[in-house]
Amino acid sequence: MCIIETSPVIETRRLTLRAPGLQDVTRLARLANESEIARMTLRMPHPFGVGDAEAFVLQVAAQDPARSATFVIEHEDHGLVGVLGLFEDSDPAPETGYWIGRDYWGRGFATEALEAGMVWASRKWRRRALMAGHFADNPASGRVLEKAGFLYTGEVRKGFSKARGEDVATRRMVWLA
Repeated sequence: MCIIETSPVIETRRLTLRAPGLQDVTRLARLANESEIARMTLRMPHPFGVGDAEAFVLQVAAQDPARSATFVIEHEDHGLVGVLGLFEDSDPAPETGYWIGRDYWGRGFATEALEAGMVWASRKWRRRALMAGHFADNPASGRVLEKAGFLYTGEVRKGFSKARGEDVATRRMVWLA
């Protein structure tokens, strides 16, 4: 019998990754309501308000845990600092994406959370590869992915950014366990 963990908790040296809950709505809305964050994602609108945060929490609660896992990234001193998602998409391997609140950029939280999520996905989903992408005008995200062991595939896709309202060149990357 296969037991699927519906609300996993992952702990690292400084971070806890856990499912978002209604207690996180206000903080999520405040952190995500930065155009610099939303415009570097595919799915986030800008502005991002409390209603968007509530809808996000409900959407995560309804995810199929065999195909998707979304975590809030909590720092031991700062509280919620971002979000990490792992999900099945149209690619043969699951995809990952993340964002970190602007006040917490440059502190290594994204890399630490991403590495922990990759280990979790390889163990729980028994997958040997993960895909990721970053907009061509966001090289900082590419550096985070490289630090976590992702390699460029050479493929560039157009991805529709909800916050920008347009297609954006997306550089594709892969991680192999």
